[in-house]
Amino acid sequence: MAVTVVPSTGRGDLFWRVLNIVALAAVVVVNALANTLPLNNLTTGDISDRYPTLFTPAGYVFSIWGLIYLLLAVFVVYQILPKQRDNPRLGRPGPLFVLSCAFNIAWIFSWHYLQIALSTIMIVGLLLSLVLIYERLEVGRTRVHKAESLAVRLPFSIYLGWLTVATVANVSVTLVALGVTGGALAPFWAAVAIAAATLIGLAVLRRRGDVAFVGVLVWALIGIAVARWGAATLVALIALVAAGVLAAAALQRARRGGAVHV
Repeated sequence: MAVTVVPSTGRGDLFWRVLNIVALAAVVVVNALANTLPLNNLTTGDISDRYPTLFTPAGYVFSIWGLIYLLLAVFVVYQILPKQRDNPRLGRPGPLFVLSCAFNIAWIFSWHYLQIALSTIMIVGLLLSLVLIYERLEVGRTRVHKAESLAVRLPFSIYLGWLTVATVANVSVTLVALGVTGGALAPFWAAVAIAAATLIGLAVLRRRGDVAFVGVLVWALIGIAVARWGAATLVALIALVAAGVLAAAALQRARRGGAVHV
């Protein structure tokens, strides 16, 4: 694929680019306060512990949020640089990024105040907004310069990959809260969730060649195996097999030339 050259459009979306910075700052502050205050006297992990599922990965896996926010910080800084203000590609996330931040904050409040079903609606909204951003950025469909690829596309590939896992996990928690997926059928539902995540990863790899997206799924699946080993070894083995399948497919795609940012 040739590098796409887009003509200058002037200041254009400067308002939204500035608002992107404000919105991300708000998300980071609310996330920090949610666990340091904490909101409703509960940390994010406390609530996960209230509704245990076999799909929930080990605690260390959630450290990926630090990487995501760091990469998003790179994105909002890059998109406001003087040399990038005339690049209309960077205006494509536009209000969708602000909307994603609003959904993120709404999720935090609904989760911490134990509105689990509402939190699922919020995380689905966040996921959909990221899917639209991913589409607008044309990840895996067109080439851009390396710096833009790393500063713009990579953050959203990793963010969307993680939100794919987080959405499945949130739905699993909601079903547990409703008493649907517990008991003897819990391993079955966990296997279904793992299979769904794996199929999504393979589809993204096939259509977009996005190795970074799939790498996040592998990270999460290994975390599920670590969390379930011993207590639910069958689920752990299924997660490991799924991680192996995705890793092998991603390595094969990377050798052939994966997404533009890997």
